[in-house]
Amino acid sequence: MNWTLEVVVVPVTDLDRAKDFYGTACGFTVDLDTEVAPGVRIIQVTPPGSRCSIALQSGMPPGPGEKPMAPGSLQGLQVCVTDIEAARAELLSRGVDVTPVQHVGPDGWTEGKGGTWNSFMFFKDPDGNGWTVQEAPSELSER
Repeated sequence: MNWTLEVVVVPVTDLDRAKDFYGTACGFTVDLDTEVAPGVRIIQVTPPGSRCSIALQSGMPPGPGEKPMAPGSLQGLQVCVTDIEAARAELLSRGVDVTPVQHVGPDGWTEGKGGTWNSFMFFKDPDGNGWTVQEAPSELSER
């Protein structure tokens, strides 16, 4: 049996603002925007080429035994690209405040590209949810 990660819930305060950020500023595909029950709205967006989507939701009660996540509390979400400089240029052109490309060196984070798997950039959504973008040496299907 395969277990596939297909949807990650990202807690936000304003669904329309988040939809605009992820759909327009980040260039993610807006898969759906629907009310699934009275007062429960879900917007699903997917990064280009990803098999995992992001759910932005309002009014959805937490599952049994779960606590609701506060908007901005999700940190360390990571996506991979094969050309980090081109990805950074695209995000900047769309108005996203993204860090310079960095890598981990002997003294911690250092500006500039590193070796294979060691080039990163970071950005936050309007609520403060933190994203990491890592450069991968090839597309996932080729690894």
